This record gives sequence, C-alpha cells and structure tokens, in this order.
Amino acid sequence: MAVSHEDDAPAKTTRRGIWGWMLFDWAAQPFFTVVTTFVFGPYFVSRLTQDPVSAQAAWSNMATVSSLVIAVLSPVLGSIADQSGPRKPWIAFFAVIKIVCVSALWFAAPGSPIIWPMIFMIFASIAAEFSTVFNDSMMPRIVSKDEVGRISNIAWGLGYLGGMIVLIAVVALLAASPDTGVTLIGIPPLFGLDPHLGEDARITGPISALWYFLFILPMFFFTPDAGKGLPLGEAVRSGLRELGGTLRELKRRTGLTKFLIARMLYQDGVNGLLILGGAFAAGMFGWATIEIGIYGIILNVVAIFGCIAAGWLDRRLGSKIVVIISLVLLLVATLGIVSTGPGFVFFGLVPLSAEDGGGLFGTAAEKAYILFGLLIGIAFGPVQASSRSYLARSVDLSETGRYFGIYALSGRATSFLATLFFSMMTYASGSARLGMATLIIFLAVGLLLLLATPYPAYKSDNNPAR
Repeated sequence: MAVSHEDDAPAKTTRRGIWGWMLFDWAAQPFFTVVTTFVFGPYFVSRLTQDPVSAQAAWSNMATVSSLVIAVLSPVLGSIADQSGPRKPWIAFFAVIKIVCVSALWFAAPGSPIIWPMIFMIFASIAAEFSTVFNDSMMPRIVSKDEVGRISNIAWGLGYLGGMIVLIAVVALLAASPDTGVTLIGIPPLFGLDPHLGEDARITGPISALWYFLFILPMFFFTPDAGKGLPLGEAVRSGLRELGGTLRELKRRTGLTKFLIARMLYQDGVNGLLILGGAFAAGMFGWATIEIGIYGIILNVVAIFGCIAAGWLDRRLGSKIVVIISLVLLLVATLGIVSTGPGFVFFGLVPLSAEDGGGLFGTAAEKAYILFGLLIGIAFGPVQASSRSYLARSVDLSETGRYFGIYALSGRATSFLATLFFSMMTYASGSARLGMATLIIFLAVGLLLLLATPYPAYKSDNNPAR
C-alpha cells in the first residue's frame, strides 16, 4: 500500500472552518434543485421539444452517460487525491467546468437542438459529482467520528435550504405563467423574461452557477485542507497503485463491501427519483414551471426538517438506522407515485375525481402525488447524509479519499442501469409510469442487503466502533 500523507487524527478546525465546509452543500444544491429536478429538467421534457416521451428518454440518457463517466473515474480521482494531499485544487478545477457548463444552459431555447443542453448537463453533472467526492473526503479530517452524522445531516439540510431559497426566487420573481404573464406573487417576471421562450427556466443555469461560485468561497478561505503530498505525476501513479490495493483490500473488508454494494443499489433508486421525478410529474399532469416550483419548495421545506431530525437520530441510533428508515419511506413514496394517475391512485383501486377544482394542483390526483412527494422530501436528504456518515465512521483518515472515491462509484456504478431501465421501459411501453416503477427494484434490493451489513462497516485499531 502507498504511504499516506495524512495524519490519523482529525485536524483542529474552527467553527468557521466547519461552516465553510458545510456551505459547500448550500452552494452546490441549487444545481440539483432548480436545474436537474424542478425547473430546467421539466422544461427540457415538456417545453424544449414537442415530444415529451422522447424528451424524457433523452434526459434519462443524459443521466446515463454522466453516471458511466462518474463511475469509472471517481475512485481513480479519490485515490490520486489521497496521494497528492490537498483537495481544494481539485474542487476548484471542477468548479470552473461546472460553472461554465451550467451558465451555458441559458442558450437552450425552444426549438433549438437538444444535443447541446444534453452535453452541457453531462459535463456539469460530472464536475458536480467529482467536486463532491473531494469535499466529502475532507469531512473526517475536520469533524470527530462522534459528530460526523450530525454535521453531515446539517450540511445536507443547509443544501436543501439553499436550493429552496433559489427555487422560491425563481417561482416568485422570474417564472411567469404562459397564460397570465405574471409570477406566483402576481408581478411581471424580473428582467423581462419571456416564458414563451423558456427564459424563466433557462435563467436557472446562470443563477445556479453564480450561487455556486459565491458560496464555495468560504470553504476555500476557512476550511483546513490536507497537507502537502506527492507531485501530481507521482501522485497519479501512486494513486492508481493505491486503488488496486483498495480493491484487493475490499475482499477482506466484507462489511465495507456489503455496504458499498447496498449503497450502489439504493442510491440508484434515489438518483432516479431526483433526476426523473420532476420531469415525470410535468409529463403526467402538464405542470408548468410554477407548479413544479411549488412542488419543489414543499419537498425542500420537508427535507430541511427531515435532515434536522435525522441528525439527532444519527447521533443516538447510528447512521444505519437512519438509512433504513429513509429507504422504507422512499419505497412507499415511489410505489405511491407510480400508482397515481389522472383520476386514480393505487393503480386504480382508489378512484379519484378527475374534476379540476381550479388553481394550483386542482385535481385530486395531483394532491395525492404531493402527499407521496412529502415522504420523498422527508427521506431523500437523510438517506444520503447518513450514508456519508456511515462510511466516515467505517474508514481511517488516511484512506478517506480512495474510499470516498469508491463511495462515489457505488453511487454511480449502476445508476446508468436505473435510468437505462427507465428509458427502455418507457420506449417499450410508451408509459413513463412503468419506467418509474423500475426504481422500486433498486431501492428494495439495496435495503435488503443493507439489513445484512454490520455497523460500522469496518473496525480497525485506528477506527474503533463508535
């Protein structure tokens, strides 16, 4: 094994340094909230082209390509980071790529070729995930193992708060109804944005890019980084050797292997819900930016409180219990969503009135969809935040980069299968509902395997159980 260049004890970190690290999630989340899930993604599906079914499949294909690249390169970059030392230069490099590509989404006007926004989203998604790998691997160095669950969930909650603030600003000030020409609060959109040209959705790219740039700065200024390591060329060679040793090491660390495989499966289902959920609702109910935005705000409000509660539970009951509870809620929610359609819920066993009562979410089916969405809001933050702390409690400081790289791999290695299954089922059946149903398989199998996984996933002299 290559020699580590990190100490075995967490660095002394000021409160300002911890807040700087947590603000990374606050900075990064609007890209996922307003671009990927609730505004630009649904716009791509329902308004950029005239064929929403093919557009949903194209959006899924974009996610598939991104996931494949992330799966292949994340563990390599994590191992190299362990040998090169500092994480911040890597975060800065990928931040530039993300900011440029997300800003370029402004040019995705209705009727324009969809290939360019797909390419920009692929590069932005890859850069976002790689920067997260390096940020996550900093966490065990700045927080004790007793505190990682609480800090991880608080950071995730801050992320949802940041995403919600941007989403509220979009639906209140920028996104006008094509019918009325005014925003949710009854004013013309700022900057003269024209909803008929998709400018209300396209503006989310530059806004997310600016938000990300501003709020990752505290992490660069205040959060301590790993010390000097090997020069880049030598770090690459050493990191690749280290990765090979890590993969051989996993044969002996069976608990870690089980956890990573379980996480690989259930995170695929979570990723699918995040990437496809908003677009699915837009296609089924014809929701415009305002409806999607309100739905996203509701989910993010619930998510903030879910993360706060999960941080408390994580410290008292452990990360594994929090992840299990979250997965059960996500399974119930996903089953509820795919069983809901105009005029029915639970696959038609419970008929609902198809009459539109007017206003937002006017039909009974839309209200039922939102109720199931609340379960997603409660669970999708804790399942990711406590998975992050689960791993942090299961590895030594000297191996955080390579194991968080493999952790990113486990979150992406088969996620192309989740979106690929969605695309194949949607193409074959012509039904996005059946495509969404494939996500249940990933959530359920991941949960079953997690139940058989020890906690912490690995114990050593340097990493005792907590």
